[in-house]
Amino acid sequence: MSLTAVWSDDALAHDPEGEVWIGLPIDGDEIPKRGSVIKDAIDQMGLEMIEPQEHGDAPITAVHDLGMLAYLESAYAEWVAAGYTVDPGQDRVVAYAFRHPGAFRHVANRLPTSRSAMAGVYCMDTCTVLGPNSYRGIRYAVDASLTAADLVLSTGDHAYAGVRPPGHHAGTDYFGGSCYLNNAAIAANYLASSGGVRVGIVDIDAHHGNGSQQIFYERDDVVYTSVHVDPGEGWFPHWSGFADETGIGNGKGHNHNFPLAPGSGDDEVARAVARAAEIVVDFGVEYLAVSLGVDSGANDENSPFSVTTEGFGHVGDLLLAVGLPTLLVQEGGYSLPDLAADISAVLRPFSRA
Repeated sequence: MSLTAVWSDDALAHDPEGEVWIGLPIDGDEIPKRGSVIKDAIDQMGLEMIEPQEHGDAPITAVHDLGMLAYLESAYAEWVAAGYTVDPGQDRVVAYAFRHPGAFRHVANRLPTSRSAMAGVYCMDTCTVLGPNSYRGIRYAVDASLTAADLVLSTGDHAYAGVRPPGHHAGTDYFGGSCYLNNAAIAANYLASSGGVRVGIVDIDAHHGNGSQQIFYERDDVVYTSVHVDPGEGWFPHWSGFADETGIGNGKGHNHNFPLAPGSGDDEVARAVARAAEIVVDFGVEYLAVSLGVDSGANDENSPFSVTTEGFGHVGDLLLAVGLPTLLVQEGGYSLPDLAADISAVLRPFSRA
């Protein structure tokens, strides 16, 4: 088997220029420079690299609400048309009001006419903002992930989608956590729909993929496993990622969370990834999809863990040992001096396979 990368400069298009956290404007971590460093990792490994191909809306709307997709496409233009870039001078789409599910339970679920209120219909936080070129970057991330899935399907080899923005916090009809469309979930669903096959997801991002869990929580053709910091210790996404969340209906027993204590290092993470890999194998899947976050790195300022570059290499070995054609989709990782090395450490075993 070999490893091919999918990349385009469209990965640099999304520029939130900061975010709002607990009411304060901050620089944020999801910056275009991350894309350049992801490209550096691909170049340094000497991987064959191809451009993404457009796949249209159908693979997206098989996972996400059509209204949310339409909103993401039009949100910035409508924000400008509403005059908010002039008064009050906000040149990014950022939510200020959110429709809590219990607040309007006795009235019709109408969309607001105010574009500022519309910003809170699908978004779940104030940190996930939209700029003038964000939608181009968002669609790039989906198309790159689907192109990588095509490679896995057509060749039986491995493929890496070097994408930003990430995706695993985006659910069926909501987005947040710097994620807009769920790249890995869209690609995993695409694989599962390719002929009635089963797909296993191993999410190694430091934070629980609440969106991926929600999308597949009632399904029996995709098993979702996630190794992440314990949300009960105060970490995002706060409301999900606990060990007792195992799926419902047809999906009962097909969702497996491995919440770890803050400060966990190479050994603890490796043990959890090994268990996740065992579950995927026992499930009898034909393809493996990896949500490849490296924000558990020891030098990442926001990391809840202390995983070393060598530790990421061990994680790569464990994932390769599953022995399946594997799709790897980039998620988090924000320490720019370490990002290329940590990504490469996970990918290198697949490039030698």
